[in-house]
Amino acid sequence: ILLQDHIKDLNVVVVSVAGAFRKGKSFLLDFMLRYMHSQKSRSWMGGDDEPLTGFTWRGGCERETTGIQIWSDVFVVDKPDGSKVAVLLVDTQGAFDSQSTIKDCATVFALSTMTSSVQVYNLSQNIQEDDLQHLQLFTEYGRLAMEEIYLKPFQSLMFLIRDWSYPYEHHYGVEGGNAFLEKRLQVKQNQHEELQNVRKHIHSCFSNIGCFLLPHPGLEVATNPCFDGRLRDINGDFKRELAKLVPLLLAPERLVEKEIGGNKVTCRDLVEYFKAYIKIYQGEELPHPKSMLQATAEANNLTAVVCGGDKPYIAPADLEHFHEEFREHSVRYFRSVKKMGGEEFCQRYQNQLESELDEAYTNFSKHNDGKNIFYAARTPATLFAVMFVTYVVSGVTGFIGLSTLAALANMVMGMALLSLCTWAYVRYSGEFRELGTLIDQVAETLWEQVFSKLLEPVRSRVVLGLKALSLLNNNFKKTN
Repeated sequence: ILLQDHIKDLNVVVVSVAGAFRKGKSFLLDFMLRYMHSQKSRSWMGGDDEPLTGFTWRGGCERETTGIQIWSDVFVVDKPDGSKVAVLLVDTQGAFDSQSTIKDCATVFALSTMTSSVQVYNLSQNIQEDDLQHLQLFTEYGRLAMEEIYLKPFQSLMFLIRDWSYPYEHHYGVEGGNAFLEKRLQVKQNQHEELQNVRKHIHSCFSNIGCFLLPHPGLEVATNPCFDGRLRDINGDFKRELAKLVPLLLAPERLVEKEIGGNKVTCRDLVEYFKAYIKIYQGEELPHPKSMLQATAEANNLTAVVCGGDKPYIAPADLEHFHEEFREHSVRYFRSVKKMGGEEFCQRYQNQLESELDEAYTNFSKHNDGKNIFYAARTPATLFAVMFVTYVVSGVTGFIGLSTLAALANMVMGMALLSLCTWAYVRYSGEFRELGTLIDQVAETLWEQVFSKLLEPVRSRVVLGLKALSLLNNNFKKTN
């Protein structure tokens, strides 16, 4: 369609209509086709008894259009400045039907938004908050597929509110629509952060945003199964506003040429862009909801390989080294995956990921310490040492007549003995675990602050002695 010789080098104008299913998108596009076929005529809407043809449409509650459909005729239009452009009309599958996933809907909407110069967002009766949230989701999905993020990645967005029932508040047409849209997209200080972010995101995505309020076409259109698009069956208000809407989008002086990165796109270029975008959506580059979960799970499982339940005790320094390595790997993987929500939003989840990894490391460290037989025996050994020291102190001070110090040493020895018995009972029965943990903490503090420092010189001398002995042994072997 786009590579025909007479149009392939012309700048292209792409008008696309997207939105929920069964809301009259194809019906609207067929009136656009009538305008393009006879735009020089004031009676472009046709006769009262002329059936509406073009894009396939029908009444009912089941979807009609699937995928993205491009009208086979590309219209060449002379603009007021004398240049020629090719106008392309695009129909899209309705979102949120019973046969499409959220990803399907997002892909169709994103593709049509990325390739169109004017995206008509077709809504019914009002702009609800979920409509804005869906628009945020779909446009963010489109932004991810673009290799370069420009200041405003998309061009024009037209909210088309069908079946507008409040003309006494905002009149039909573009003026009433823009006034209504300004109120809907206004960012207020007392709004929840989530609502503010939705509105800021929409403003940041499109260079131009407008709104048009269209009345209901009439009960004959909505309820008659034999309705075939004849103008005599359509409400007069609808026809009057439709006669304003279509030229607003397609009149030669109103046409918006497709641009990507500030450069105008020809029909030939659009084909290549479309191929590139399709390839991206068919690949695995775009995010999946489980990306962060997979990064966390991968780090936890890698750590479990090093420090699993059936693995022997590992030196704490080595465990910390593996943790840092896996943590860096997980964060790097998280950053490499394209994510939705923007940098600030993603940073929040990266911090959460790092926090979960550090928490997992703490748990694995405790689990690893439990495998160290000397660590497990540290509490009773410390208590035995306290008992031995206080027993000696009690004997010496009692012998030299310092009865008060002897009594104090005996009291400490008794408390150490009682603590040892309590600790043994907790280990055996599993009861009073908080008390057992407290005893472990006190014993660990005594070990770290007192006994380890007292034993450090002895340990150093033993290590030096072993090294000297090893050196002498090596010299003896060389001599022999």
